[in-house]
Amino acid sequence: MMKNVKVLGSGCKNCKVTAELIQDVFQQQGIDFELVKVEDMAQIMAYGVMSTPAVVIDDEVVHKGSVPKREHIEAWLTN
Repeated sequence: MMKNVKVLGSGCKNCKVTAELIQDVFQQQGIDFELVKVEDMAQIMAYGVMSTPAVVIDDEVVHKGSVPKREHIEAWLTN
């Protein structure tokens, strides 16, 4: 089943690093996914996120406020 992944952030360096890291891990694990970068502040606020980068998988906020560690991303795939 395809995972819908969103990286929420203003387009800062940490947001780009987060998106690249997620893409790398998901591709390594052979996960079918669609990654969207959301830079619109109104859309980011709609998720209740006050600090970025944040990550949303299948409409659930799984991380916010920093670049996630690789092992955290791998753990999201097993849940």
